[in-house]
Amino acid sequence: MARIETLELRGITKRFGATVANCDVTLRVRAGEVIGLLGENGAGKTTLMNVLYGLYAADAGEILVNGRSVRFTSPRDAIRTGIGMVHQHFMLVQKHTVAENVALADERSPFLFPAASVVGKLAEFSRRYGLTVDPSRPVWQLSAGEQQKVEIVKALLQGADVLVLDEPTSVLTPAEAAELFSVVRRMVAEGHTVIFISHKLEEVLAICTRIVVLRRGAVVGEADPRAVDRATLAGMMVGRDVLFSLERAAAAPGEVVLEVDRLVVPGDRGREAVAGVSFSIRQGEILGIAGVSGNGQRELVEAVTGLRRSSRGAVRLSGRDITNVSARVAGDLGISHVPEERIRLGVVPNLLVFENAVLKQHRNRLFSRAIFLDERAMRGRATDIVASHHVAAPSIDTPVKHLSGGNIQKLILGRETADEHALLVASHPTYGLDVGATEYVRRQLLALREKGKAVLLVSEDLEEIFELADRIGVMYGGRLVGIVEREKADLGEIGLWMAGSAPDLFAAGGGAGGGR
Repeated sequence: MARIETLELRGITKRFGATVANCDVTLRVRAGEVIGLLGENGAGKTTLMNVLYGLYAADAGEILVNGRSVRFTSPRDAIRTGIGMVHQHFMLVQKHTVAENVALADERSPFLFPAASVVGKLAEFSRRYGLTVDPSRPVWQLSAGEQQKVEIVKALLQGADVLVLDEPTSVLTPAEAAELFSVVRRMVAEGHTVIFISHKLEEVLAICTRIVVLRRGAVVGEADPRAVDRATLAGMMVGRDVLFSLERAAAAPGEVVLEVDRLVVPGDRGREAVAGVSFSIRQGEILGIAGVSGNGQRELVEAVTGLRRSSRGAVRLSGRDITNVSARVAGDLGISHVPEERIRLGVVPNLLVFENAVLKQHRNRLFSRAIFLDERAMRGRATDIVASHHVAAPSIDTPVKHLSGGNIQKLILGRETADEHALLVASHPTYGLDVGATEYVRRQLLALREKGKAVLLVSEDLEEIFELADRIGVMYGGRLVGIVEREKADLGEIGLWMAGSAPDLFAAGGGAGGGR
């Protein structure tokens, strides 16, 4: 297989029914480049790369490798040609070891003892690129950064000259992201090409040699990262100016809304996922909880919102004990929830927009008459949410699964804040959203704070935490290792806490697992 020196997607068009995901897109890359691919949610970035990777067949256009037209009917064809892809959600078998996962991806692995055959190759790649991962460890024990290394090793072992990285730093700590960039630079120095899809504009400017911007499925321009800034790129993406630093009034906390007292929550494997966590949140305050995925944040959120039972400790809402109440009761008592997995837990994809707009409230008298739903009232609520939260949907009779991630998130946020609630729990509220949708969601959270609502914000995005939170806590190993006032917080120190380095000082405003 000849090395890929040039790759061109020429005139690619891809439709899904009446929706045009890509419209006459041409993209050229050369060996040794890092191409940044930017665009809003729904702009067609991932669709274009899925065409390149053989997951989708283009309706029009062609792919040329070294000037020769090729046709991919599956990812196997793309892999054999020298194209690899690391998806935003890793494609690993959690119960298998690193070596077993790599062997599964390698067609040359022998039938007998396939995992043993790749251990030597893993050691070679560890030395060559700094992709050090213990081949004997099960994947479920690995951090997000380590799992990403496994995905990259898989692609390189398959002979990838061109590697597509789809939102590669969305779940990484700052240290892990820096390590990834070092790997990318080594790859490029050896003549590999990397196509880098990201919503983090600082990273695109730092790592890419050329930037291509898509809007509504079409290329709207290219940029030299040395000649542009974040504002310029954001304007190209969304067609308007985007504010990166939002104005916020000084915090004026009121009465305590949420108290979590020495809470212990079992995880899915029976071990303690949350181990004695305590904190409080007041009216008009945002408490931000940072941490690498898998350190108990999800279980904490589920215990507070009634989705998971705790084994010890207490949760109190405005002084009322709500420990281990159901999610329905928690909602009725004043907790609204923007979940981490918006598709699985936030909406019912096959239901229509107007039906999803009243989920959880459909039993209320406003939307039901005896045993029947009041469709007129439901449609009225949905119309209000779509208008006030700028949800881009063809109509309220559109299935939610046809909306982009950003518009689904706007719909969820509108639904969860349509009625009066004392507390909003927002888990990764801008994960995977473009700069325009991110700006909008963050504005809404600050608006709730200014209205005197309490907000528990859980996010792996430190920029988001520093932008929104009044106090910042970090979870590691199921424990709240520290809480610090935003004005006293240091980005580098918070990153170290997230990686497991214990804070030297538990600052005022929290303490090790404490609350105000």
